[in-house]
Amino acid sequence: MNKELLNSMAHMTYGIYVLTTRHEDIINGMIVSWASQVSYDPPLILVAVHPNRYSHHLLEKSGYFALHILAREQKDLLARFKSPDHESKFASLAWRDGVTGCPILSNCIGSLECRIQTTLVPGNHTLFVGEVVNAVFNGEKTPLCTLDYEGCYVGKK
Repeated sequence: MNKELLNSMAHMTYGIYVLTTRHEDIINGMIVSWASQVSYDPPLILVAVHPNRYSHHLLEKSGYFALHILAREQKDLLARFKSPDHESKFASLAWRDGVTGCPILSNCIGSLECRIQTTLVPGNHTLFVGEVVNAVFNGEKTPLCTLDYEGCYVGKK
């Protein structure tokens, strides 16, 4: 990839979210920044996940995900959900099972539980498009975004 393209892509801004999923008794959460609303009616959310992520397999098997909108002051959650230690991500963290079975974090701005409707693989990430089946809103705060973070994920492995 040429330097101009890479530098330009690195300056695109995104929200930083926690995506959670569950398949049977296995739960996981990960950080995602490539996420977007793609429809109002029905309400559809798109997330891009690299196939080498542990959650990718769980998403394919379960058919559900929950996207959590983080507040700026929750930046400390990034290290927790970037960790390869799947067992400790939810330890000592307030959460509950959502209507889809996905873990729902208690103290974020809000969450969107989605049933995966479409999966596309246009490049090196899988796009999971989910219809919102449940939403939680916990209150107004400033969302965490890539401007609050050192660097920007451009998908390079």
